[in-house]
Amino acid sequence: MLNQRIEGLRDYPFRRLADLISGATPASNRPPIDLAVGEPRHQPPAFVGDLIDARRDSWNRYPPINGTPEFRAACAAWLTRRYKLPAGMIDPETMIAPSAGSRESLYMAATIAINPDEAGPKPLALMPNPFYQVYVGASVLAGAEPVFLAATKASGFLPDLDALTPEMLDRTQIMYLCTPANPQGAVADFAYLERALKLARKHDFLLVSDECYSEIYSTDVAPTGSLEIAAALGGSLDNLLVCHTLSKRSSAPGLRSGFSVGSPQAINLLNRLRAYSCAATPFPTSDAATALWSDESHVDETRALYRAKFDIAERLLAGRFDFYRPQGGFYLWLNVGDGEVATRRLWAEGGVKVLPGAYLTKHGEGPNPSQPYIRIALVTDLASTEEALTRVAALL
Repeated sequence: MLNQRIEGLRDYPFRRLADLISGATPASNRPPIDLAVGEPRHQPPAFVGDLIDARRDSWNRYPPINGTPEFRAACAAWLTRRYKLPAGMIDPETMIAPSAGSRESLYMAATIAINPDEAGPKPLALMPNPFYQVYVGASVLAGAEPVFLAATKASGFLPDLDALTPEMLDRTQIMYLCTPANPQGAVADFAYLERALKLARKHDFLLVSDECYSEIYSTDVAPTGSLEIAAALGGSLDNLLVCHTLSKRSSAPGLRSGFSVGSPQAINLLNRLRAYSCAATPFPTSDAATALWSDESHVDETRALYRAKFDIAERLLAGRFDFYRPQGGFYLWLNVGDGEVATRRLWAEGGVKVLPGAYLTKHGEGPNPSQPYIRIALVTDLASTEEALTRVAALL
């Protein structure tokens, strides 16, 4: 009577982490520092709270599923500025759908893209490995077979598109990409994204570009976005869905506000699905989100904070653990020999909570390629970041 597909999903990484470190109590003279979860702890701009409070009289109204016109317009305008798109390429009325962060649209993308044929083999869902767990859960529950594409140092920490055979691509109905990548911080360039989109169109599957870390980068040049490729190829968003969120960009994960952009057909299906399955974005939240997408000054300040934390990391860890400064995102991906052993030791002896790389990676025969790694999320303040990384350097 219960859905056996759910039973087939493995425990979420943070549940596995809790089991790993259970029974290990950090020394009381070292306050614990949690760098395991990618939850930004910078404060969002003060105007967020002001706007939410100003709309407190609207909590007794059902908001529209497709968001307010002002929200959609702000998202379309931001995309046009950020990616230097032709005016009018993004129609806010038909090509933007709000979501609860990027997670909701990433999950629902599989439902609108995957259409299993009960008489034939399962459709394939391609995804990077390491991967965001939602890619797997969404694909499995929609009836697809996940295919984990190695994204190791040898391939530049991105999936090797040369490894995709025509037979595999013909069975594919969805492909997830994350750029900048979680956890490695690699950024897909124009040529890579162009090839991925052309494959999606040639073999008729949905390319879902998870760009939630797009505004956190270490270089002077912002990461390329999939919409730039779509613009260069004529402006159509066929076979493409791009997901953004305020969680990382604006340090507002609790706002639960993001959006996806795609073809009118895809967005129509997404909004029809959302009408059945989700709670729409409340008016006060939508007003705050509209203001955040319209403001860049707070994003510049946030980006500077992350760069300062990477400066600390480089000073303390350079030359060890295969340290490199990632192109984007806010994670360190460190080779410490055995990620689980290191994670338990850092918590028990140093009070620093990190995540074993193996918990983000699926493997078949042979060793897990991420077993030697830990992921460290540089999400706390500068002083706590320096203290935590000093403990890491001393203990490992």
